[in-house]
Amino acid sequence: MRIISVNLNGIRAAARKGFFDWLKTTQADVVCIQETKAQEHQLADPMYCPAGYHCYYFDAEKKGYSGVALYAKQEPKSVTTGLGWEIADSEGRYIEADFGKLCVASLYLPSGSSSDERQARKYEFMDYYYDYLAEIRRKKSKHYIICGDWNIAHKEIDLKNWRANQKNSGFLPDEREWLDKVFDLGFVDAFREVNQAPDQYTWWSNRGQAWAKNVGWRIDYQIVSPQLKPKIQTVSIYKDERFSDHAPLLIEYEGDLS
Repeated sequence: MRIISVNLNGIRAAARKGFFDWLKTTQADVVCIQETKAQEHQLADPMYCPAGYHCYYFDAEKKGYSGVALYAKQEPKSVTTGLGWEIADSEGRYIEADFGKLCVASLYLPSGSSSDERQARKYEFMDYYYDYLAEIRRKKSKHYIICGDWNIAHKEIDLKNWRANQKNSGFLPDEREWLDKVFDLGFVDAFREVNQAPDQYTWWSNRGQAWAKNVGWRIDYQIVSPQLKPKIQTVSIYKDERFSDHAPLLIEYEGDLS
């Protein structure tokens, strides 16, 4: 079972850069996309629902902003959009597919880098979402793979210039402690279960030569229920082509979606 998570920073721009051509080669079972930056009616081209996939979009109300999507080879039993509170729902930040025992979600957690107001909104989202995560952990019959741009680098190893970023959104102590609490619930960072090496990043600033010098951040995750920990097999970050300022995160799991 191969699952891909990627923030495309504009699905139409990524398409022009060859994302869908690459996707055909991946044999992914589920693809979780963040930051589509489009309304579904703008994606009428069949390219945006690749052959062999059931495709679901959840748009932000604001045009050209945020938005998530999920493609699955196996048709889900149900698909849920939003989380029931304003910032998640009006900004199109969450979509979840239920395959039975397993649920896979595409999450786009807000960034707080643009202003103090947006950081406050990020904290608001985190508070609500922690309660949601605690609730789904109580559902022992359901296992979760939550893919997405979590907009937080967890540990010093997860960004190049960690000393200079300790007061910046994405590496604030409160944000990192919040991720600690998520993992204390039992959730697992699937990538780090397999790869503990430094210099493993999924996002690079467009400033300077961040990409060329690999001055990046690891802020894209697949965070999974503890029952799935022994099923994590291989992990990789695809960097041979560049579709976005983020790189696709590919993880293979033993088993299937049922």
